[in-house]
Amino acid sequence: MMTLPTRRSLLRTGFGLIGAQAIGVVPAWAKEPPHDVTFAEDFDELWRTLGERYCYFGEKTTDWNAVRRFYRPRALAAESREAFGAIVADVLRELYDAHTHMSDPPADGPRGPYFDLWVEPAQDGSALVTSVRASSAAADIGIRVGDAVLAVDGRPIRTIAAGVMPRCLSRPDPAATAFAYNVAVSGRRAQPRSLSLRSANGSVREIRVPVKTPVAQPNVDSRMLANDIGLIVIRNFDDDAVVAAVDAALLRFKDTAGLIIDVRENGGGDTAVARPIMGRFITRPKPYARMRRREGARLRSAWTETVEPRGPFTYDKPVAVLTTRWSASMAEGFPMGMRGIGRAMIVGTPMMRVGAAVFPLRLDRTGLELQYSAEPVYDVMDRPRWLLEPDILVEGGGDILAVAMSALRAGTVGPARPA
Repeated sequence: MMTLPTRRSLLRTGFGLIGAQAIGVVPAWAKEPPHDVTFAEDFDELWRTLGERYCYFGEKTTDWNAVRRFYRPRALAAESREAFGAIVADVLRELYDAHTHMSDPPADGPRGPYFDLWVEPAQDGSALVTSVRASSAAADIGIRVGDAVLAVDGRPIRTIAAGVMPRCLSRPDPAATAFAYNVAVSGRRAQPRSLSLRSANGSVREIRVPVKTPVAQPNVDSRMLANDIGLIVIRNFDDDAVVAAVDAALLRFKDTAGLIIDVRENGGGDTAVARPIMGRFITRPKPYARMRRREGARLRSAWTETVEPRGPFTYDKPVAVLTTRWSASMAEGFPMGMRGIGRAMIVGTPMMRVGAAVFPLRLDRTGLELQYSAEPVYDVMDRPRWLLEPDILVEGGGDILAVAMSALRAGTVGPARPA
């Protein structure tokens, strides 16, 4: 237990310091830089807060006490705010959770996983590409599903993955290994990367993936497709204006034979934006999700989230929602909710599997900001959102839009199955 100093001991220490300074000898503790205390307090705040509130310790093999033993001395030894921030980023990677990360990560640090490629570790140590983000530079230069990443910037992918692998696991977890491989193939922030790729036919090629400047696009696009089917593309759920734009599109498509809502490139947003959109498809209140929160060492009982009907009319024709691995967060909750209220089938691939609402955390002394998974989300049958599967599974880079159009024409609804 720490003993608090008395007034007498402080005076004695002060006189001793003055005397030591007079003869040119300064006690070692007086040399300790003041930022050590700052970093210690912020590290403790981070470790304590996540220990009390992070919601997935039941699903992870992370030893949170080992995290403190391993990283706290490194945090105290950090020589700058930037170095401390890199340690915080390493701590968060111990949870191998794409939804738990720094809001202002180190500028030259590793990118988060699932930047433009989704990979699975292969037995030979390579990383098998199972999805490519359609709008990315990786897609532009021809990386395809079925390619295997052998190396990044001249280093074997297995070696890079080992370097970002969580160090404080109580036992091995394939999910942690997969997370590390996905961090490894993403490269470093704001930097191009060179990839060594092996094609499905066995040929090996070297390519350079540049840093691509995002092209500004509207949050919502809409157009008519063949066979009297409307298409609404929603790129985020961040802005209240999205609701108005979807309302306008629904007015245009009021009398169509069916509707496709595309959230394949949607990184998520706020339930306050997604929920009123769902309300346009029902005539009475309906549950669309269930949620939980930490209560001590366990999750408390679930509560139900409900959608209220909204709008001058209800769109009542068949609806398909398109998804890929790049549908994240609320762009996973929206398809799940539309299915939960009985108003849509999901067509595409499994999503990013970030299955919880997040809370923000600002470390008081350094000002570093982060977010962490706090409230796990479940569908109306109490199945975890992170295990959500589409109704129609489109594998191998197939044409998801074409499959959805065909399914709408045929009235196809059912469990997940290959297209």
